[in-house]
Amino acid sequence: MKKNFPSPFYRWRPHPWHGLEIGPNPPAELNAYIELTPFDRVKYEIDKETGYIMVDRPQRTSSQPPSLYGFIPRTYCGDRVGAIMEGAEKGGDGDPLDICVLSERPIQRGEIIVRARVVGGLPMLDDGEADDKIIAVLINDLIWTDIEDISDLPPVLVERLRHYFLTYKLIPGQESKTSIGKSYGKEEALKVIEASMQDYEDEYGSD
Repeated sequence: MKKNFPSPFYRWRPHPWHGLEIGPNPPAELNAYIELTPFDRVKYEIDKETGYIMVDRPQRTSSQPPSLYGFIPRTYCGDRVGAIMEGAEKGGDGDPLDICVLSERPIQRGEIIVRARVVGGLPMLDDGEADDKIIAVLINDLIWTDIEDISDLPPVLVERLRHYFLTYKLIPGQESKTSIGKSYGKEEALKVIEASMQDYEDEYGSD
């Protein structure tokens, strides 16, 4: 007797970048695929070909991610994202758009999907490429539920995020190739996300 199997999408694990949905209400409410937690002293990163998490490098400095950190599925930082950021002479960095998600309760494991609500971002330049860090809060988080914009967050928390991204690639004795401008609010963040969605369609198509 022939068995009724689920569709191939659910029979096999989808690629986190290309196979997951971007979110319930993009660009304001998104899915975030988490690579790093605030407890990680090793930099993990998705292998773009297989979709599995790989060890990128042990962190040189003592700083740890101040939040959950990962990327937004079906986004791509290309020419449209690069055009938004001043000084991005090389366009976008060619990766999915990064996202930091704030959660009051500690979440200790990576390779998970969280629902996130966008509140702002950090305009990071990495060797002339746009490498924006979108900042969001966990949907239904009881502590962060009233946060609507980055200006509602404690300034010290935004500074911790800024410090982490300015130092996590730092190599002693070498000049830093990264810089971060003034943080931007929700409206600018939504523009960056929309540009990354369009860049993804340009690069990979909508299917």
